Amino acid sequence: MAALRDIWEEIGIPEEQRLERTDVVKKHIKSLLDMMVAEEESLKERLLKSIALCRKELDTLCRELQLDPFQAEEESTILQMEKNLRTRVEVMLKQKRDRKQELKTLQEQDRDLCDILCTTPFCIDSNAVPSLEDLDRYRRHLASLTAKKEQRREEFVSSKRQIILLMEELDHTPDTSFEQDVVCEDEEAFCLSEDNIAALHNLLQQLEARRSLNEAVCAELRSRIVALWERLQIPGEERESSA
Repeated sequence: MAALRDIWEEIGIPEEQRLERTDVVKKHIKSLLDMMVAEEESLKERLLKSIALCRKELDTLCRELQLDPFQAEEESTILQMEKNLRTRVEVMLKQKRDRKQELKTLQEQDRDLCDILCTTPFCIDSNAVPSLEDLDRYRRHLASLTAKKEQRREEFVSSKRQIILLMEELDHTPDTSFEQDVVCEDEEAFCLSEDNIAALHNLLQQLEARRSLNEAVCAELRSRIVALWERLQIPGEERESSA
């Protein structure tokens, strides 16, 4: 104001006009100050509103992620509290996205394993956010299924090899759809269900039983032939040529 008064005095503005101008300046300053105060009050309200929204979102996220309620530092300033809460929301949203993505990945693996093993998928709510314990239990379940798949795959490959050899030895052509699946189908496409593995073992046992029966019949026939040779007193040279 002193600078303005000096200018007015140098110009020669009358005292009455100086007072009027001083009032105009004061009103202008007050208007600017009121505007600045309103803007800062608006900023404060936005920060408080953001804090309230962040608290509400954090409460929801804590329930979804099955975590203890978030405790903010009440002694911090409004600006710092808003920043801390907003940062925490971003961190927890990322945790939520990561858990949902891992659940999706695990479910894809589960579907593939269930198709191979012909079993039912792991029971878990696809719409909810899984807890860390849920994900760990799911991972262990899939590890068990993977081990079971490898074990059954080894059983299938080993049994298939023996079955093919026995069928060739017995001159047996696969005549059932299951036998054709075992012998002809791609090993990766064969359903490794518990029932199929049991049926596979049963087929192998049947073929082994047929081979044993054939061997027993052959042994019985040889025994009868030898007895007949003995009765007829066939010389050893003729026996060897006949054999």
